[in-house]
Amino acid sequence: MRLAREALAEEGHGGDSCSLAISRVPRKKVIRIAFDSPHTYGRRGACWYDEHHAFARLLSAQFDARVHAYVLDPEEFEKVTTYAAGRPVGGETLRYDEVDPPTDAADENAFEEIKSRWPLGYLAQILGVTRSELIKLPRAPSVLLDLGGTAPQGELTDILPPPAW
Repeated sequence: MRLAREALAEEGHGGDSCSLAISRVPRKKVIRIAFDSPHTYGRRGACWYDEHHAFARLLSAQFDARVHAYVLDPEEFEKVTTYAAGRPVGGETLRYDEVDPPTDAADENAFEEIKSRWPLGYLAQILGVTRSELIKLPRAPSVLLDLGGTAPQGELTDILPPPAW
């Protein structure tokens, strides 16, 4: 929670009206940590996340781990940026207006296979989940941690909600 507050301050936002939403992919070691605040919802939120990666950068530096920041704007683009040791080490953006959609239903399966090579599909492969699981993760049961409050005690696994899907 301390790093989230630091990241928000660095990004020019206060933490008083913001929480952290923590969710997971069932039966996998994939955790999503995202800000939960009016500025992070919908297309406006996608644009905000596209430009604000301080939390991912700070997490990667503090825990010496790779942290993947991803953005999905279902109408315009998807983007993945990977951080390690506090620095961006990779990433990719795909704009949907640059993709030719299938012309008939028979091509739908082939199109799903193509999507598995897009940024979110590739990230899903790295994480050992499906693209669909990754896309559904923001709607999975989550626990909210109020950034204006105190951090819960115990391990992360102790506070995660039980998997529902």
